[in-house]
Amino acid sequence: MRVFVTGGSGLLGGDLIRALVARGDAVAALARSDAAARQVARLGAEPIRGDLFSHDAIVHGARGAAVAFHVAGRNDTCPRDIAGLYRDNIDGAVAVVDALAAAGVPRIVHTSSAAAIGEPAGVVADETTLPATFPSHYARSKHRGERAAFAAADRAGIELVAVLPSSVQGPGRSGGSAKLLIHALRSRRPLIVETALSIVDIDDCTAGHLAAADRGVAGRRYLLSGATATASHILSLIAETTGRTIEPITVPGTLLGLGTPLAAVIHRIAGASLVCPDLLRTLAHGHRFDAGRSQRELGVVYRPLTDTIIRTVTWLRDEGLVD
Repeated sequence: MRVFVTGGSGLLGGDLIRALVARGDAVAALARSDAAARQVARLGAEPIRGDLFSHDAIVHGARGAAVAFHVAGRNDTCPRDIAGLYRDNIDGAVAVVDALAAAGVPRIVHTSSAAAIGEPAGVVADETTLPATFPSHYARSKHRGERAAFAAADRAGIELVAVLPSSVQGPGRSGGSAKLLIHALRSRRPLIVETALSIVDIDDCTAGHLAAADRGVAGRRYLLSGATATASHILSLIAETTGRTIEPITVPGTLLGLGTPLAAVIHRIAGASLVCPDLLRTLAHGHRFDAGRSQRELGVVYRPLTDTIIRTVTWLRDEGLVD
């Protein structure tokens, strides 16, 4: 089967290409740079040079594909270019759907984000939860992008299924929220924010994408989330699995309402590469998700959180990113 993928040089897109190639599919993947083209070629996919707005390149690369996975987008809680974030996550999604429709692709799996739910703080959210608040521009852009993708697919008369991963962790993840894990592993007394975090293992997330392509109902959204835990509980699992003594300095989530001044303090203490008000609002908000629909309708089986922690820590150690 021919399959088209955007975002194939990233963590999730790359893992998806590996899985597709392993099962015998012929994969073409959009690549916006020479480095991205080399990366997707190493994974066994045919590189198609272009970006989200390269209509002709996408039509050429996707022609004959039975399904397409639109994974590409900006995953940035602290964007320097806010207008660019909205352009890529909203206009880019529409441009890709339109190009895939022109190529005759009958079915699309659109990678949204669990943050696109926009649930009220403290609520255990599912796919039917009505949006109430978006603590970051990223969350709002993914919500609008998902709605725009569904509308574009409806206009074009093609099937679109949305998958909404929570925080993706596992081997290969060293940026984004994984920086908080690296910080905890590098310090005996790490600074942490006591908040609720929802996590999905990279392997389970990929399996959810494949299942959505095969069994997902067109027009539906599927949360992909394996576990929800507090930051302190995750840290205790890290300490248990590594045999290290970790005594965190805990910042209550309620204090994060102080905003920008506190961001500067955390930046100095934690050595974080980028801390911004959107990140503080996201941490104060926390996320709790019920992924029962993906289990019932897609058959996704989520691994225990401890397994994900062990696999992630082992990979970070092997890569020399932690001691």
